[in-house]
Amino acid sequence: MTMREMIEAAAARYPNRRSAIMPALLIAQKEHGHLPGPVLEEVADILGVERIWVYELATFYTLFHTEPVGRFHLQLCDNVSCMLCGAEDLLRHLEGVLGIKKDETTSDGLFTLSTVECLGACEMAPVMQVGDDYHGNLDVARLEELLESLRASLGKAASAEHASHPAPGE
Repeated sequence: MTMREMIEAAAARYPNRRSAIMPALLIAQKEHGHLPGPVLEEVADILGVERIWVYELATFYTLFHTEPVGRFHLQLCDNVSCMLCGAEDLLRHLEGVLGIKKDETTSDGLFTLSTVECLGACEMAPVMQVGDDYHGNLDVARLEELLESLRASLGKAASAEHASHPAPGE
């Protein structure tokens, strides 16, 4: 199914096509990896809505990315609960370990580091979202374990890819 067909199917579930903007943006982002201007315009055109409505949602919610992000998008909550539980120190640690500042991506394209206003998980502050997964009650040791597991997952993915497509002569 094409992106247009998926967006049309999503829009059919709503009485007003404007209500389908968020699902349409999720579909477009999955297709393109991020949401540059021409993609936002395409979504608006498919839905038949004002382009500004699409742009407003895409730039308001942290789950949408108008710029490319790394393979692992580390989104550290910096709201009050997380801040009081050490999020600022964790941010400084991540910046040092990854060699980037907030809102930057590592040169290898693996990690993008961002802060977000609230992840709605104060009970496990400080908390960070990586992709669709939340990681809470973070400290430096847990952050290191998380980074190690993310890097290791790449090795497993590469091994699985190599096993399913061996090089000639193997």
